[in-house]
Amino acid sequence: MSKSFFQFKQFTVFHDKCAMKVGTDGVLLGAWAPVEKAENILDVGTGTGLIALQLAQRSPQARIAAIEIDLAAAEQAAENVSRSPWADRVEVICQDFRDYCPESRFDLLVSNPPYFVDALKCPDGQRCMARHTGGLNYDLLFSRSSSLLKEQGRVSIIIPTEVEKKVVDTAWGHRLFLSHRLQVFTKPGKPCRRVLLTFGFEMKPCKEERLCIEAAHGGYSDEYRALTKDFYLNM
Repeated sequence: MSKSFFQFKQFTVFHDKCAMKVGTDGVLLGAWAPVEKAENILDVGTGTGLIALQLAQRSPQARIAAIEIDLAAAEQAAENVSRSPWADRVEVICQDFRDYCPESRFDLLVSNPPYFVDALKCPDGQRCMARHTGGLNYDLLFSRSSSLLKEQGRVSIIIPTEVEKKVVDTAWGHRLFLSHRLQVFTKPGKPCRRVLLTFGFEMKPCKEERLCIEAAHGGYSDEYRALTKDFYLNM
């Protein structure tokens, strides 16, 4: 049985009330998203609040809004934030992203969105909402992002590799263009399973990178350790 919390270096995330638990995808996005010069950040579908807390740790100048439609998850995220060192800079909002109308625009929007587009839906309603795109789909994510971002604002997400073309095409339709791409491999020689993407309003050459989580000889790779060392206790 998995434990009810995950301990990081500077904060603890309880996830027993959330459908989606703390996982590698969220940690990767929270460690990778471009926070430089970002003063106003929005985390869409915050779940446990993990990514919002990582961004708060990385960007001491930023205020972060973390929106979550599921009440139980939002309440637990708020509890996690209240126990963190950044409770004064992170606000958890229980609301449908469609209805969210903030007073100001954002420098950065991040999301670890639901990703099972075509799979059979699971019987657990809360877990189903967290994992399927029926509620938060890519078109909604980018259409709302285009209106919520500042002129120089960016969107960063992590998705399964197999939906990358659909995601990039959808973003393009809302005049958001790919500027940074990181392919994630479990280990050398294995296929790419996840990709991290950053989009902005400026059309420019895309920065391409690759990351292996494990080294060929076993254990975590140097690049994965470098990316996540500020968060994981064992790094």
